[in-house]
Amino acid sequence: MRALKLSTAGVRGVVGETLTPQLLVNFAQAFGTYVESGPVLISRDTRNSGNMVTPTVIAGLMGCGCEVTDLGICPTAALQLAVKTSDAAGGIAVTAGHNDASWNALKFIRADGIFLNPRQSEELLDIYHQGEYTKAEWDELKPLKSDPQVAARHWEAVLAQVDQEKIAAACLKVAVDCANGACSQYSPRLLESLGCQVVAINTETDLPFPHPPEPSHVNLSQLRALVQAAEADVGFAHDADGDRLGVVCANGDAPGEQMTMCLCTEMILCRGDPGPVVTNLSTTMAVRDIARRHGRQVHFTPIGQAYITESALNYDAAIAGEGSGGIVFPRLNYAHDSMAAMAHILDLLAGAEQTLEQFIDENMPRYVMHKEQVPCPTEQAYSVLEGIRAQDLPDWAESEDLRDGVKIMAPDRWVHIRVSQTEPLIRVIAEAADEQTAAALTREYVSRVRRLL
Repeated sequence: MRALKLSTAGVRGVVGETLTPQLLVNFAQAFGTYVESGPVLISRDTRNSGNMVTPTVIAGLMGCGCEVTDLGICPTAALQLAVKTSDAAGGIAVTAGHNDASWNALKFIRADGIFLNPRQSEELLDIYHQGEYTKAEWDELKPLKSDPQVAARHWEAVLAQVDQEKIAAACLKVAVDCANGACSQYSPRLLESLGCQVVAINTETDLPFPHPPEPSHVNLSQLRALVQAAEADVGFAHDADGDRLGVVCANGDAPGEQMTMCLCTEMILCRGDPGPVVTNLSTTMAVRDIARRHGRQVHFTPIGQAYITESALNYDAAIAGEGSGGIVFPRLNYAHDSMAAMAHILDLLAGAEQTLEQFIDENMPRYVMHKEQVPCPTEQAYSVLEGIRAQDLPDWAESEDLRDGVKIMAPDRWVHIRVSQTEPLIRVIAEAADEQTAAALTREYVSRVRRLL
């Protein structure tokens, strides 16, 4: 299936099929025009295609008269912080995040270090489709710059957010799987700066991903084995660009990406950071329960980092994030930041005086979530959703939310049917208090989707 995704998540496609040099140049020119030829910072993850994509994008930006600073391989959160703290008009992250190595993408960042919101993304797409771009004369072209210290400044900013002395005093042994991604040269150094004993794997940025970079349960087998073999207190897994974080307990259990958001929410609210919690419509009900326990309100958004960060900014949130393991710490920056999430979970664990699995068992609400996906061409997907919307609500439902597909809800369960913004799929996600109910909900709505194809 030839895939190209244009959305609030940027432009994403399969290299050599839909993500072509011409497309990349045009989008770079569109963004250079959008920022009125202002300074632009650019970074990438470690996938091989970045060697083609990055210089192509740089050429398009320079052709618009932009002064471009190439940050090289670094976490996207480091790029966003660098944009925020500089005079840059914007930034571009060359990364497909959790997608496999055949994909790459451009993610567009505005001057305050936040991804373009939906309205701004539409404005950029309008410029792209019109095809009228700013063109710099030969004597207006600016030299390419670099900044090799940007990632180090980012991890110093992360360190300032947590209790370094408390973490160091806990003498934690930490295993980390960097997936040969953008955190490979930085995550182990951050952990060492926190006084942890570090056991790291997959830190070779010139090698392919050792497994799909999404830190989901199925991709954590190496890390789970390492945690047990090394007798580590905790294990962490980064995705390709330092966006998402997976967690493994000392006994080898992987509580799931949703637990990353739960643990970080507990840490921030226990610390007393003011403000509500922001999360998306597909995140576990456990976050709602944790927020209520601390007397905080929860605001739900459509899926996508652009929606999360914009809402976190608008509501002045204490914390924001998604069940995929992407967490925003507003005191640091409005970016999904797996290195910051790792540091905050260590802060929580250092003060708990119990193992992570014990802390989860005693303090974290637990629900059962099932996820399925149905391959579907993007041009057909929205008609399928219209078919789901037209159906009567089931007897158990109390309400529905139509902001991002269809979410059908009751206090103890929900099912969410939506079009993926990153892949040609319809996703069906269900959660309930027990395995049987969650599985039955997922089967029922996968069947309904398939009947409408």
